[in-house]
Amino acid sequence: MDEILRQYKSYLTFEQNLSTHSVDAYLRDVKRFLDYIQQSGIQSLDEVTPRHMHRLVHLLTEMGLSSGSLARNISSIRGFFRFLNGEKITENNPTQLIDRPKLSRRLPSVLTYEEVKSILNIPDVSKPLGLRNRAMLETIYASGLRISELLQLHLSSVYVDQQILRVFGKGSKERLVPISKSALNWIDAYLKEARPVLDKRQKSGGVLFLSVRGTGMSRMGFWKILNSCLQEVGIKKEIHPHTFRHSFATHLLENGADLRAVQEMLGHADISTTQIYTHLDRSFLQQEYKTYHPRS
Repeated sequence: MDEILRQYKSYLTFEQNLSTHSVDAYLRDVKRFLDYIQQSGIQSLDEVTPRHMHRLVHLLTEMGLSSGSLARNISSIRGFFRFLNGEKITENNPTQLIDRPKLSRRLPSVLTYEEVKSILNIPDVSKPLGLRNRAMLETIYASGLRISELLQLHLSSVYVDQQILRVFGKGSKERLVPISKSALNWIDAYLKEARPVLDKRQKSGGVLFLSVRGTGMSRMGFWKILNSCLQEVGIKKEIHPHTFRHSFATHLLENGADLRAVQEMLGHADISTTQIYTHLDRSFLQQEYKTYHPRS
């Protein structure tokens, strides 16, 4: 397969006259596809069916990939099979009946990395509440947590030495999620300088992120913080707390992260299109995270 990919790269470069950036993007999409079918138990390109393509599109949609990136993935794989057919490597082409990805629901807006950075820089970290807000925003982007998961974090949920969070997601299912050094540094600063101020009455019950009353933050409280940041930075997109989760997944996937690793980080369990994946060990997840997350 490596030799086929080398020939395909030459084909894209010299016969299709694509830019280096485009060639890299196409090859990344094709390599992810090949990893996917291998993980599905497919041993030969002749065995790939349109069903596998539909499952891949569904999976990428669930991961939060933008519609443009979904279309590019389909185009990349379709072009790859046209090349394979032309070179007589296989007569199979499972992409013939797949024109555009059919999204089961409207995807929320996805922030660019520059937009994420601009939001993260808004809180005034010289003040306790600003430091808390920065730590919360860094954490939700660095880990791809749902807002409920972020607000339920306890002091005991953070494993600094291992650089992971212990998270309880939907159905109280536990998972371990990598978190960047950058986010951990902000959490550490918050714990030392801001949380003691907010927890004067000792009413926190061990919850990590506290409100001005010393109790756990509410969803509405986080919404107000986020809306304030968005107004100050001037972003006009329709942004929700869940947008950080989709941005997290999109940035990892578009930088080449393994689908199984992103699935595990997000806690997408028991989805029909993801049942082919096996459980990953923690070291692999951490390596994928460190390699592909922008703030790792």
